[in-house]
Amino acid sequence: MSDSLETAPPAAAAAVAPTRARRAARSLGGRLGRLSLVQQLVLLAVLPAALAMLGTIAVLTRQYLAGVNDLMRANAQTVALQIATAAQSPLAHMDRRALLRIAQSGTFQPHVQQVQVWSEDGEIVANAETLDRQRSEGVQVVVPVAADDGQPSGKVMVEMSLAAVRSARNTVWFNVLLVLGASLLGVVLAGAWAARRISAPIRRLGEAVDRLGAGEEAQVPVEGTAEVRHLQAGFNQAASALAESQRLLQSRIEVATAELARKNQQLEVASQAKTRLLAAASHDLRQPLHALTLFSDGLANGEHDPVRLQRIAHIRECVDSLDRLFSELLNLSQLDAGVLQPQWVDFPLDGLLDEISRNFRPVAEQQDLRLVVRKTELWVRSDYVMLSRVLSNLVSNSLRHTLEGGVLVGVRRRGRSARIDVWDTGVGIAPQHQAKVFEEFYQVDPQRTQAARGTRGMGLGLATVQRLAGLLNTRVELRSRPGRGTCVSITVRTVPAPETPVPVPAAAAAEEDIRFDGLRVMVIDDERTILEGLQVVLGQWGAQVLAAQNRAEALSLADQWAAPPDVVVSDLLLQGGDNGLDVLAALERHPHGIGPHTARLLVTGETKPDRLREVAAAGVTVLYKPVSPRALRQAIAAQVAGLRAAGAAR
Repeated sequence: MSDSLETAPPAAAAAVAPTRARRAARSLGGRLGRLSLVQQLVLLAVLPAALAMLGTIAVLTRQYLAGVNDLMRANAQTVALQIATAAQSPLAHMDRRALLRIAQSGTFQPHVQQVQVWSEDGEIVANAETLDRQRSEGVQVVVPVAADDGQPSGKVMVEMSLAAVRSARNTVWFNVLLVLGASLLGVVLAGAWAARRISAPIRRLGEAVDRLGAGEEAQVPVEGTAEVRHLQAGFNQAASALAESQRLLQSRIEVATAELARKNQQLEVASQAKTRLLAAASHDLRQPLHALTLFSDGLANGEHDPVRLQRIAHIRECVDSLDRLFSELLNLSQLDAGVLQPQWVDFPLDGLLDEISRNFRPVAEQQDLRLVVRKTELWVRSDYVMLSRVLSNLVSNSLRHTLEGGVLVGVRRRGRSARIDVWDTGVGIAPQHQAKVFEEFYQVDPQRTQAARGTRGMGLGLATVQRLAGLLNTRVELRSRPGRGTCVSITVRTVPAPETPVPVPAAAAAEEDIRFDGLRVMVIDDERTILEGLQVVLGQWGAQVLAAQNRAEALSLADQWAAPPDVVVSDLLLQGGDNGLDVLAALERHPHGIGPHTARLLVTGETKPDRLREVAAAGVTVLYKPVSPRALRQAIAAQVAGLRAAGAAR
């Protein structure tokens, strides 16, 4: 950098100086800008006064000291002339003693340090110095000594001490500094007083602005100079207008808040009414639907007439359609109640996909569609039941909206995650509808697929998928092209497969092979038709059935039986406000009641969030109406097998 400056041409070097000056000016301006108004005003008052006083005092002091110095030189000249006059005769006769006395007499003069008398050829013929005063810096004056004929016969040198000059200089500077300090102090005090007088109204105005910014009302007194008074008056007017606007806005906000609260209350009432309506309708409709499910299965057993079997199959299709609608409502109610919490486990994804394939392949074949589920060796960490419900809803939704072709379920690894894709060749979803299909009760032109399939949904499948995915800490992605198909994807976390192979349980026996011969089952339900249906179905499976409509009948049976039942299946809501949980507790307290070896099942059609939370907290296995005979058989078999395994372990 220095080399380049040294070798730069004069024009470039000249351009650097203004740049540095501007940079220095900006730096000085920045430092001055950090000073308060009072400090800037005081500095503005003090700086010119101080510079003027310093300049004036410096000039006057210089002149005074120069005059003192000239005076000392003139005194030395006078003393030298006197000695030269007295030394004329002794110097002509070379009377050294007389010359020495004359020189010594000269040293008695004030401020004289040394006197010398020189001959014409420069020889010092007399020299006298002060002995009672300390030598210091001095000024020397040389004058000639004239002879009788007027020709110079020698010289006299007198050295005058400048200590008096230095003392005078010190005294002058002390007085100068004293006067300057007193003057500056007066200027500072005067400037500070004037600055505060000027800045006080502005400071009060700034404080009022701060209060106004904090939402408080603020007014300032009108005082000071004309300009400041004008500014204060304008501020007061603006503050008054702003306060009035704020009061008006506050009143409007209060009115809007009250209106919003009223509307929220109306929405809450409407939401509660909707919940009660859905719960009541769901419960009241599930009761006969549950009985219809049981009776349709009872009719099919032992029937060989093809016409009757076909009619029974139609009845089952209607029941399945109603079951699907109620299941969507139940899933939504469970999510609203907050009773679903993920249970994180590691499991092979292939097992879940096999279950999806077994459950939906008959549905696809019935609709002349293909269902392809790709095998995978990946293990994942998730909630098995929730992930199963998500994939079941996606596959069911795809089959419902696919008229030809089929559905493909595949898995792709994505780093530490796996993406499960459900592809279909269905009608597709237009771009303007793709973000809305995850909303509750939203359906995109359902008439086309309904007319083709004869099924009807409620628009809750994808909404349930979205909310379950939120519980699983993942997201759902949708890609679709109208007329070409849709792909819905969900991402799950993968885990390493265990080193020791996990034994795969043997496949469950076929539904028709599960028998309950000799099994004692108590069923409790306030609906006579449901009791009859359960007696028919359980009796066909070989079970011994004990039926009761209420708590009194159940306890009466407990008084009579020789041994407690192996399984108790109870409705949740019974007559007179009673519920199945209380009946189970009463049977446990009965002297001949049920014990730890009795399996317990609750059956309910409730969708109220508080009821669902109560059921979830009970820790009893729950089946939601309408319960298919297959689900009932599997639940009873699982409960009995679990209790027997626990007994064998003990």
